[in-house]
Amino acid sequence: MKRIAIFASGNGTNTENICRFFNRSEEIRVVLVCSNKKTSGVLNRIKPYGVPSLVFSKKEMNNTPLLENSLSKFSVDFIVLAGFLLKIPSKLVRLYENKIINLHPSLLPKHGGKGMYGDFVHKSVLDHNEKETGVTFHYVNNNYDEGNIIHQEVCDVEKNETVKSLSQKISKLEQRFYPKIIKNVVLK
Repeated sequence: MKRIAIFASGNGTNTENICRFFNRSEEIRVVLVCSNKKTSGVLNRIKPYGVPSLVFSKKEMNNTPLLENSLSKFSVDFIVLAGFLLKIPSKLVRLYENKIINLHPSLLPKHGGKGMYGDFVHKSVLDHNEKETGVTFHYVNNNYDEGNIIHQEVCDVEKNETVKSLSQKISKLEQRFYPKIIKNVVLK
């Protein structure tokens, strides 16, 4: 049984989807959800799945053994980022080399980097008159959105596309493919 921890900062739709997907799996189990926001919607979304949670500050993440000890306590094999907005500390990247997976709402390397998340990415895609965009699943390294690409899913950008419509389109791709990508990576 492979054990994953999910790091999330926001509403938690991807986290809930991942928890639902692996809820009855005999191969992969979500054993911990970590958030840097005690008011994050993700903490409510995971309640039906009985997954323990850990809330920590940026300082606790970077300067204390709290996170490492918690991951060790739950015997975490892989970390999955699902809307987690803080940079992963390099010590954690080393401890989980090629075992931290992230998704980005564009076709990296385009529209990635510090500050490029959510609607900022979609606005950038539209401002650059891209004909297509998508979602990139990649490993995490010490630089924002520069880890090795695992998989990309592409979608067209329509003529009258808006940030909102593009966000909804990308969200559907994330929901459809992220659990499958996680399964493929974790079980390979």
